Amino acid sequence: NKCDKKFAINSNLINHMKIHTGEKPYHCNQCEKAFSNNPLLKRHMKSHTKEKPYQCCHCDKAFSMKFNLTSHMRMHTGKRPSYQCSQCDKTFFKNSDVTRHMKTHTGNRPYPCSQCDKAFYQNSDLKSHMRTHSGE
Repeated sequence: NKCDKKFAINSNLINHMKIHTGEKPYHCNQCEKAFSNNPLLKRHMKSHTKEKPYQCCHCDKAFSMKFNLTSHMRMHTGKRPSYQCSQCDKTFFKNSDVTRHMKTHTGNRPYPCSQCDKAFYQNSDLKSHMRTHSGE
């Protein structure tokens, strides 16, 4: 038991367990990103298109994903971040962001580069870094 979530449908439990195991079988064919479920991959795929259906009603910015518009709207509404790091003064809009940020205080960098002596807090940062070695 990794968490207390319960699911009535077994397939939902199986998909959720991938969060805990780190399994990401759904790969983007445009970049190196991978996802634990197909809806996340489909949402990500929108980032590769030029389509931006989510228009800000306060300015002329538009976004390919709704959550990007929601984040942008905070600039207009003045909504302040509500999650604060217990180790420093940084604040975040989402609890998951403060959880990710907390890794910077532990000094633990579990994603080492195989090409140089750098290591990273997140696998996505390592993947971005690897492009510097491949010339992409």
